Amino acid sequence: MEKMSRALERAKMLVGMEVDEEVPAEAPSFFDDFNRQCTLTTQQRLYGFAVCLAAGLACTFLSILVFFNPIKFGITFTFGNLLALGSTAFLIGPKRQFDLMLDAVRIYATAIYMASLIIALFCAFYVHSKLLTLLAIILEFGALVW
Repeated sequence: MEKMSRALERAKMLVGMEVDEEVPAEAPSFFDDFNRQCTLTTQQRLYGFAVCLAAGLACTFLSILVFFNPIKFGITFTFGNLLALGSTAFLIGPKRQFDLMLDAVRIYATAIYMASLIIALFCAFYVHSKLLTLLAIILEFGALVW
C-alpha cells in the first residue's frame, strides 16, 4: 500500500501538483460536492487510471487500423483521447484537472481541443463527411500537441 502511495505522490508531482497541498476554505461548489461523493482509495485511483489509460491508448492505436476510413478513424481516435484525458482525473481529481485545464496558459489549447472533439464527433456521427472529420481530427491532434 505504501508503494502505491509513493507512486501517487510521484504522479502528482509529475503533473505539477504539490504533494502536501492544502486546499483553502471556499464556498462549496459543484466539484467539491462531486469530489466528496466520489472518494476513492489510492489503489482504486491507480486502477482507474491504469484501466482508463489502457483503454484510451488501445482505442487510439486501433484507430490506425481504420485510418483510411476517416469516419471510423475519427470516432475511435476521439474516444481514445477522451478516455486518456479522463484517466488523469483519477489521479488528481476532476476539480483539480478542470482547474488545470482552465489555467491561463492552457485555456486556448483546451478550448480548441474541446471544440475539435465535439466537431469531430459531430462530423462523424451526423454529417458523415470524411473531409470534415479528417480536418477536425487534424485540429484535435494539433491542439493536443500544443
